[in-house]
Amino acid sequence: MLKKIAQDNVEKLKNNVYPGRGMVLGLSEDGTKLFQIYWIMGRSENSRNRVFVEENGFVRTRANDESKVTDPSLIIYYPVKSIGNCHIVSNGDQTDTVFDYISSGKSVEAALMTRSFEPDAPNYTPRITGIMELGGRNAYSISILKTFEGKADTCIRNFYNYEKPIKGFGHCIHTYECDGDVLPSFKGEPYLMPVQDSADSALAFYWDILNQDNIISLLVKTIDIKTGKVEIKIKNKHNI
Repeated sequence: MLKKIAQDNVEKLKNNVYPGRGMVLGLSEDGTKLFQIYWIMGRSENSRNRVFVEENGFVRTRANDESKVTDPSLIIYYPVKSIGNCHIVSNGDQTDTVFDYISSGKSVEAALMTRSFEPDAPNYTPRITGIMELGGRNAYSISILKTFEGKADTCIRNFYNYEKPIKGFGHCIHTYECDGDVLPSFKGEPYLMPVQDSADSALAFYWDILNQDNIISLLVKTIDIKTGKVEIKIKNKHNI
């Protein structure tokens, strides 16, 4: 049953021309590694002018061509950081907010209560964030901060906590429900998707199913549950 649900969702994502930035958090098929899968898409030249770069276990976005950058405020950030046993992935500079709050002993929820959706009217792009804490109460948590019916002064903050991961599966969330002149925010709960056994196989699988015109960069981070060892794999369209 779960395989059928996940496969149906694979087809749904494959047919989605523009889900925007997205992530999948889950557990490998053999149950030994937690996975964080994150991608960015772009329609404008400014959005497409990006690559992922690893920096000492963190990942940041960087302009592929600095001369073409028109507005770095919402496209240059750290999607991946970690502190202790806590591993953060997000689609914006709320990564830094969460990192700073955890560093000072405060909660992820408290950090995200200080943030809202992106100020990019009329889309008001949601902020999506994933957390994995080895030895924590939950296997992983996913949050989305989004506008209510396109209103600039109303933010909905949803938090989803998954206590027990399922081998070979994860949960997916992305910024947009689909393409559009005004991009509609993601609707509903994070949905089930397959997770492979290796970073390389996950990288190949998700790159293949995402829209080839709009996908810009994809990363896969694995965390060994027993040892805490991390592996990060990156694929950038500009480097192909």
